[in-house]
Amino acid sequence: MGVQITFNYAVWAQGFPQFATLTQDQVVGVILPIAEIYNRNDGGGPVSSAAIQTQLLNLMVAHVAQLLFGVNGEAPSSLVGRISGATEGSVSVQTEFPQNQNSAWFNQTPFGAAWWQATAPYRTMRYVPGPRRIFSPWPNQ
Repeated sequence: MGVQITFNYAVWAQGFPQFATLTQDQVVGVILPIAEIYNRNDGGGPVSSAAIQTQLLNLMVAHVAQLLFGVNGEAPSSLVGRISGATEGSVSVQTEFPQNQNSAWFNQTPFGAAWWQATAPYRTMRYVPGPRRIFSPWPNQ
């Protein structure tokens, strides 16, 4: 049903230059296996286009990379969730991570938010009708 692609580090690194400080070993050995937990890449998922699967996996790798390693060599933020309030005097930041919102983890980075929006068509229920049942003891009448 789905499609499996081979992750191309060179193409990913070119498309996401903000992660230039990460090595190929970090991306392929640490980040990619985590990203594949969230973006199924074994051929059994709902995505049937190799081009779409490649873009989705690349976005998920960037999302996990930012959460684990930060961007442009800066340390990742220790905040979890969205910023719900901030003050300037004596610097105060409040965050919230709603327990009932499925997209909360993805919306922590622009890459995760883009992935979440792009996967909306694949997160819907698919109805497959069963066999037609005939309740009459005489089906031809």
